[in-house]
Amino acid sequence: MPTVAYITNQFPSPVEPYVAEEIRELRRRGVKIIACSARRVDPSALDDELALLTSETLYLQPVRFGLLARASWLCLWRFPLLVDLFERVIVQGNESPLRRVRALLHTWLGVYYALLLGGRGVEHIHAHHGYFSSWIAMVAARVLGIGFGMTLHGSDLLLHANYLDTKLKDCAFCLTVSTYNRQYILEHYPGIEPGKIRVQRLGVNAAREISPDAGVDRNSCLVMLAVGRLHTVKDHAFLVRACRRLRDHGMKLLCLIAGEGPERASLERLIRELDLQEEVKLLGHVPREQLDSYYAMADVVVLTSRSEGIPLVLMEAMVLVKTVLAPAITGIPELVMDGKTGFLYPVDSLDDFVARVEMIQESGSSLRPIRQAARRHVLEHFNREKNLPAFGEFFVTRISSTVESKAHENPLLQQI
Repeated sequence: MPTVAYITNQFPSPVEPYVAEEIRELRRRGVKIIACSARRVDPSALDDELALLTSETLYLQPVRFGLLARASWLCLWRFPLLVDLFERVIVQGNESPLRRVRALLHTWLGVYYALLLGGRGVEHIHAHHGYFSSWIAMVAARVLGIGFGMTLHGSDLLLHANYLDTKLKDCAFCLTVSTYNRQYILEHYPGIEPGKIRVQRLGVNAAREISPDAGVDRNSCLVMLAVGRLHTVKDHAFLVRACRRLRDHGMKLLCLIAGEGPERASLERLIRELDLQEEVKLLGHVPREQLDSYYAMADVVVLTSRSEGIPLVLMEAMVLVKTVLAPAITGIPELVMDGKTGFLYPVDSLDDFVARVEMIQESGSSLRPIRQAARRHVLEHFNREKNLPAFGEFFVTRISSTVESKAHENPLLQQI
């Protein structure tokens, strides 16, 4: 079995459990995986299981200055191998000057990463997400003369697609989480071979027990739950403003927001300005094993993001037979079919969101068939027990063929 370097911007991450799951699946199949992370992770901020992974992860930071110096020399020595990448960064495209400078630094880090991997027998590099670590992975693979692949989710394709044209052209294959994403790639990057863009759905544990409702009088209070990082793209401010509108309409409600992030201070300020301290609660980071108790309390699980792949939180809520409400964007309608497995609203439409919440409250138990249909849909199409082995089988087959095709092309092999 081949040896694969598997890199993300930050690993392990409690909000990206699928990365660790994929690594475990590949190891189960006999693939030697070198888990890599562009950024250092504090083990004390992780649960015990994830903290153990930090000890076996290869981190690019803090950088080793001796290797950086060697990387500079190697950039010059292998310049003909990288010249098209430098041309793309410096003279092509419409990226900002700052973005170009960052790309040059990431090219340098890519050569540095190749040096870190030297002598480890790596035959393929896979980058999970299309952010800056994917450029680093692509450069390292180019220097080592091995295959490079990546997985795209949502924002890394739709909002922060920096130099994605080059990454897609250079990669041996690209996995993405929705049919919407695949069609978007083929429409916006028409020169890309369609055969190397594969839809690989994520999934959740189908064997999870359905928790009983608990803790709230449904006759007097609607409980909404939102789970996600407190980041502008998640647009929790929209949710807070919707809560004020709902209260003004006479609804008694409790909105629980589980997650942590850079928008916490501004959300706290908005909650105070709208006098919603009793109605909206910021729970902070909630460990995944504790989330089920909040799902059990919820009448409706809501998502208010401006950009997404297909969120795990919606899958989890639906497999636990909860009503979900989400924006009709990107690949979400592949999971949430409006009026059939949940409810959708036009993104940014506060009026539609509020109307949907009021409808859900008024409908009560009559929504049970929709909730049950939602669980069946997840079990059929977003079942981790089926999707994860399918990922493993495809990945092993594809990289094995890539390794064979690269066997006689490697300019440095692992000699650096």
